[in-house]
Amino acid sequence: MKNVQIGGTSWKVSNVALGIMRMGTLAVTKAIDALEAAHDAGINFIDSADIYGNDPQLGRGSSEIHFGEALKKSSLTRDDFYIQSKGGLFANADNKITRYDSSKKHLIAAVDGILQRMGIDYLDSFLIHRPDPLMELAEIAEAFDQLQASGKVRHFGVSNFNPQQIALLQVATNQRLLIDQVQFGLKHTGMIDFGLHTNMTDDAAINHDGGLLEYTRRKQMTIQTWSPFQYGTFAGTFINNDQFPELNAMLETLAQKYKVSKNAIAVAWILRHPAHMQVLLGTMTPAHIIDSAKGSDITLTSQEWYDLYLAAGNDLP
Repeated sequence: MKNVQIGGTSWKVSNVALGIMRMGTLAVTKAIDALEAAHDAGINFIDSADIYGNDPQLGRGSSEIHFGEALKKSSLTRDDFYIQSKGGLFANADNKITRYDSSKKHLIAAVDGILQRMGIDYLDSFLIHRPDPLMELAEIAEAFDQLQASGKVRHFGVSNFNPQQIALLQVATNQRLLIDQVQFGLKHTGMIDFGLHTNMTDDAAINHDGGLLEYTRRKQMTIQTWSPFQYGTFAGTFINNDQFPELNAMLETLAQKYKVSKNAIAVAWILRHPAHMQVLLGTMTPAHIIDSAKGSDITLTSQEWYDLYLAAGNDLP
């Protein structure tokens, strides 16, 4: 498993991480299996959010409760993982987001809740989950200062922020924002399409994110990619999906060449980009975790990277 330096710092972690969004409904024994499979594959980074999991009995945050129980009962310890979580979202019983909250009071309470549910003393990183139009910069700055001074959070970042939102927040905070977590993968390539289609008038030329990829590279922020195997936004996986025969044929060709799974090739495609991204895996199936993580050790050729990009339905001007 290869490493990535988070935010251009000396903080090195596995370039493939395990996201525990789906851990909230797992039996503890299954959660243990997922954690131990990730560890065996060389993954040492866990990503969560206070809103993950909505167990009928435990409610919101059940993924973190199950994670904490699994970690305690497994052969692993807190020192085996870097642990990250996010806060700032509220949702109803139907999983519809009802509001964002980036107030000092909420951010501090969110971290306290995360630590309690996970049964740990600190987070290696804490991200604001989505940009809040009502965010008060001074309050966020105070929250970050208090959380860091108390030892509850070591590093900070954001999720789903555009460059101007990052720059605005960074002006107020004493801590460098090291991370932006966004969706990216073979069927969600807008950050690349926009740059390739500069000075053109087709749909791919539309700037949806403000030049986020170029901005984060200049600022040495790490992009963490969520839903790397999804098409659309939570529409489903493109792996072995009959809607994408050309892409799956190319994935299969390269999977056979490198003797790995299609998932591993999709991971390798993301990691081949010189932005040094980190891929977040969402599966809780041990075999899939291990298979996908093998993409960390594969370096696709330039032509293979472009072949996959084209097979995904993109074009080159």
